[in-house]
Amino acid sequence: MKSRLNDEQAKLVDRAGELADLFATRAIEHDRENTFPHENYADLRDAGFLRMSVPTELGGGGAGLAEIVPVLERLAMGDGSTALAVTMHISPLGQWGNIWRRTGNPRLAELLTLAARDELVWASVTAELGVVNDMTDARTEAVRVDGGYRLTGRKSFATNTSVATHCSTTARFEGADGGPRLLLCRISLSDPSVTVHQTWDTLGMRATQSNDLELDGVFVPEEDVVHSLPVGHFDARVLETVWAWAMPAFAAVYTGIAAGALSWTVDQVVRRGKHTDPLVQNVIGECEILLESSRALIHRHVDDVRDGVLTGPEVQEGVARCGLVKYVASNNAAAVMRQLVEVIGGASYTRSLPFERMWRDVQAGVFMPMPNATARRLLGASVLGVELAPSIGPDETGHDSRAKS
Repeated sequence: MKSRLNDEQAKLVDRAGELADLFATRAIEHDRENTFPHENYADLRDAGFLRMSVPTELGGGGAGLAEIVPVLERLAMGDGSTALAVTMHISPLGQWGNIWRRTGNPRLAELLTLAARDELVWASVTAELGVVNDMTDARTEAVRVDGGYRLTGRKSFATNTSVATHCSTTARFEGADGGPRLLLCRISLSDPSVTVHQTWDTLGMRATQSNDLELDGVFVPEEDVVHSLPVGHFDARVLETVWAWAMPAFAAVYTGIAAGALSWTVDQVVRRGKHTDPLVQNVIGECEILLESSRALIHRHVDDVRDGVLTGPEVQEGVARCGLVKYVASNNAAAVMRQLVEVIGGASYTRSLPFERMWRDVQAGVFMPMPNATARRLLGASVLGVELAPSIGPDETGHDSRAKS
């Protein structure tokens, strides 16, 4: 079915489509060789997509979630790895652009201006082995020193660090007044105390090169600790930025991969003259229903973010709603791939064809933040009125927020 986009969205999606079709021709090699698609990033930069979410006042494209989501979906139709990698840059810049418009923060203005000049590429690096990546705690240690902190620890799933110049990361500071705090920090990936370890050898999303990142006493100046919260708490600022923006972006990527597989399948069955087969029509119809259901939820979420519905006092419920959009989209995408195998048959198992790569890439969606089990529990607890963790509300969030029992 044809997407219903306004003129600006359609223009961006058409431009993304040209790149996606090009990226598709390169995807098989990067998948097999387990390499990062640097040439795709150069094309994205030349087309203006790396600055699309920077405010126009600072030299960017001024795109919000409503424009970002369909672009990511279209890019993922060609190459899911490239789309997921660039999400880690586009989404944070959009988050900060929103905050800058509200606060006029000069540090954010400087960062966003550098991105608009293509002098800065971002990555979001918060995952750690053995820790649920729910932005409430970390194993990475922060130690107070003159002028800031030193961070020591090891991060996993560090997507986009093959090309990023800077990243955001998290660390636990035990020595804070009132109990341990989670620090959200900015660091430069050129710092000699930062090491990227080549650990990425996975089933799917191979070209993301989401390697481990080691921090060995990395110095973070006080001004680069952009936010903090009591450990073990849901936080309104984290909801407004990370959860509200990252979850629909991830959802769009996995929807796009499945949409690409559906489009490829349709071309195959039409070419073979199987499009009049009732079984084929039934499967294709079911897959389209799944994708349209995901899109409807994604775009409702975009509207909720725009209207401020997610950022009220019910922080846990807001986080749960963010988890819902990514849960539905990633699981629907996996279901689409299972359904299409009935139509494609043995071609779905052939490495020289794109379907099997798309199938492998989609599997990552169900455990990416937030993973299935975490999302279900959070949703269920919120419906039942069970508090899983104390919440720091919109009027309390910030470096002065205090832990609650």
